[in-house]
Amino acid sequence: MKRTKVVDALQSTDFGNEILVKGWVRSHRSSKAVDFIALNDGSTIKNIQIVVDPSTIEADKLKSITTGACIGVVGTLVESQGAGQTSEVQSKEIEIYGLCPNDYPMQKKGQSFEYMRQYAHMRLRTNTFGAVMRIRHNMAIAVHKYFHEHGFYYFHTPLITASDAEGAGEMFQVTTLDLDRVAKEGKVEYSKDFFGKKTNLTVSGQLEGELGATALGAIYTFGPTFRAENSNTPRHLAEFWMIEPEVAFMDKDELMDLEEDFIKYCVRWALDNCKDDLEFLNKMIDKNLLNTLENVIKEDFVRLPYTEGIEILKKAAEDGHKFEFPITGWGMDLASEHERFLVEEHFKKPVIMTDYPTEIKAFYMKKNPDGKTMQGTDVLFPRIGEIIGGSVREESLDKLMEEIERRGMGEQLYEWYLDTRKYGSCPHAGFGLGFERLILFVTGMQNIRDVIPFPRTPKNAEF
Repeated sequence: MKRTKVVDALQSTDFGNEILVKGWVRSHRSSKAVDFIALNDGSTIKNIQIVVDPSTIEADKLKSITTGACIGVVGTLVESQGAGQTSEVQSKEIEIYGLCPNDYPMQKKGQSFEYMRQYAHMRLRTNTFGAVMRIRHNMAIAVHKYFHEHGFYYFHTPLITASDAEGAGEMFQVTTLDLDRVAKEGKVEYSKDFFGKKTNLTVSGQLEGELGATALGAIYTFGPTFRAENSNTPRHLAEFWMIEPEVAFMDKDELMDLEEDFIKYCVRWALDNCKDDLEFLNKMIDKNLLNTLENVIKEDFVRLPYTEGIEILKKAAEDGHKFEFPITGWGMDLASEHERFLVEEHFKKPVIMTDYPTEIKAFYMKKNPDGKTMQGTDVLFPRIGEIIGGSVREESLDKLMEEIERRGMGEQLYEWYLDTRKYGSCPHAGFGLGFERLILFVTGMQNIRDVIPFPRTPKNAEF
């Protein structure tokens, strides 16, 4: 008999038909007259109830079916008599695929997220992480669907690179050299390495994405990126996924339109396609989640120059608002608490902050005529702070070379990148969105380690 997924069984009204469901036991309640097994196969947040007549199954076998066990059930689909569910299965036959000992770490009782991170390989079987991963899947579908519908090409950029897109130097090195020998000899001969030069895991696909945009017009990347930043915060990972569109002939206003439209599309997709999971998370994780998501779709994003934002923050501090990081004035880099104040308390809606000081932004951004600011377009969100970092890219070869030299970055590493400005340069713009930050916002979860299946953080790479 072909298996029926639990999500399909719960939606079916073919009562009286015999079906086969398979999954993992969420709970098992016993009595003399009847047993109730809650079964889940990952296809939905909801369990299907299996009603078992104890006289139809060997007592020891029935007793062995504990939380976490994997079973298959052949039975009759019937209309449920209980509240909150439409159908259940009257068991005729149960097959046990895998028993689950009493030391199963994901018992029905509530556990903290910190506890569950110790068992990241097993936490996926819980209701919360099942919901998060189904939403993560749907967000990935939304990303591809949006860009495909808007004429973008999915562009694969390298994971191994010889350049540093951010200029920060916090990168994981890739090498086949004998590190013990290197340590003894005290020198590194990169000419003997696999690629013949120093290479790293990428921090961004943007620079290569610009090559695609200047040939195909509009591209997007969507893949893993890596930062060797020794940071143990709820907002940082060493390995995470980035969405990075790049578009030729796009100016700052058009870029902000794209950022706002794209993120609203993703949120709307979640509301339309993840209803059950979002309702569960709204109940269990963040009771304002659904309202927050709905409001993001309804509200026009504020477009705020950095200089005006600093004045708002200075006034808030003067009026008594306590910031952990003081407002030192124009030129400072904003912390998450500053971004969230603007979004959550001052404007009470998402903000796109523009025109940042040159010194706190990346070399590739286009300078404004004032010579002091760059055409950045960062989207700030409630609970998250910066969720998108974008900008118009500098299309002038001379200006780009000047900035690279001023920052002492090494022109030879960027020769291939500079060729896009040397040969047929064009105005273009793009942004980067950290996928996990989007999932944090959409799910209401509080820690970025809880929205990726296998988090990579300092001193943590178990799998």
